[in-house]
Amino acid sequence: MNLEQWLSHCESLHDKNIDMGLERVRLVGAALELKFNCPVFTVAGTNGKGSTCAMLESILEESGYKTGVYTSPHLFDFRERCRIGRVIASEEQFIHHFERVEKARAGVSLTYFEFTTLVIMDLMASADLDVAILEVGLGGRLDAVNIVDADCAIITSIDIDHTEYLGPDRESIAKEKAGIMRAGRPVVISDPVPPRSLLECAEKVGAQMWLIGRDFNFMGDKQQWSFVAKGKRRAGLAYPALRGANQLFNACAVLAALESMRERIAVTAQGIRNGFSMVTLPGRFQIIAGQPTLILDVAHNSHAVSALFENLDTMGFFPCTHAVFGAMADKDIQAILSKMAPLVTHWYFCDLPTPRAVKADELERIWLKSLSQAKGSASPPAQTQVCVGPVEALQQALATADPADRIVVFGSFYTVGGVLKHGIPRLSAPHLQAPDTQATHRGGTLKLG
Repeated sequence: MNLEQWLSHCESLHDKNIDMGLERVRLVGAALELKFNCPVFTVAGTNGKGSTCAMLESILEESGYKTGVYTSPHLFDFRERCRIGRVIASEEQFIHHFERVEKARAGVSLTYFEFTTLVIMDLMASADLDVAILEVGLGGRLDAVNIVDADCAIITSIDIDHTEYLGPDRESIAKEKAGIMRAGRPVVISDPVPPRSLLECAEKVGAQMWLIGRDFNFMGDKQQWSFVAKGKRRAGLAYPALRGANQLFNACAVLAALESMRERIAVTAQGIRNGFSMVTLPGRFQIIAGQPTLILDVAHNSHAVSALFENLDTMGFFPCTHAVFGAMADKDIQAILSKMAPLVTHWYFCDLPTPRAVKADELERIWLKSLSQAKGSASPPAQTQVCVGPVEALQQALATADPADRIVVFGSFYTVGGVLKHGIPRLSAPHLQAPDTQATHRGGTLKLG
């Protein structure tokens, strides 16, 4: 079977999309004799996991280490979930390890996520890595990557998300994230206001806790920043290439994690500087120059959308903000729309290619309902359009927008991935990149390449 057929096969093996528990995964992992012969970093949190993994990978690679990274979900190509030495794994590599997992499972029913996680970890374990970086998909304690003991755990910001699986509040959710901690090993916590349950779990497990504001911190001006941790200081650092003020918390956690592992993994000052300056991660407050300006962000919960709002608010003046929005049904849609409302002048609600998504017309209905409940708004309500998909929504936004406006695409990996599927869009800016495909609209030209 080819990769697409294997992925379809994985979708048919279990009667649930998510089935929390490690028993089945441990059983198949043992049959695979899954083992990493290198240090393992495991990253959990509500937001910031992907950025943290990318910065960690970039610094380690620039310091001469061969890294393997597992992240999820992907934007538009499943292979994005596994990078070896900064390069996504080939279809041939994936197929070999799909076959190994299929043989090892011996009839054990695995979810799509469990099966593919085992495939990628098996691939990474065979790749002769210097360092492995594993991103938790959901929670921590019962996530499939947690069958591997982390040499260093990193826990980023914690907020309300996936409450049906993780609990109704930050304290409950933090307990699930804490499940990746291991006794006697470092855990780096970069949430500036960590839930008490997270700290209690670290103490109970006996993990070596590194807490931002207590054990490490950062300071800086407009040109550079400095990192301080337990007597260690790194000054004159360039800001990470990933945009957004929240990225400093992630960058700080990465340096703290590397400092906690310095006896096993030594990184150079130049590796740190180059790593931060060269890191890339599509869809994380990604600004694409053009007319109008395009911003792509996978923000899909209230906490991430609050960060997106703050980042947009500091960009400078734009006459109008056009928002392309599609989202999953398990999100607090009304809260997300309300947070963004003060900035958005025109909404383009879109369908997404998954049954888990809210239909575009339902998104519009929720928005209109929130307007009817709002009181005393000083500005006129945003206009709305319903679109069949993210690309069509972007085309409609471009047809309406003036060159000085900005278009924001957010709400889900599916939303941003849909726009990026055929390449990075360049709006009315032919000097930036030669087009692969072109569609002309009243507001300008959409180039995908």
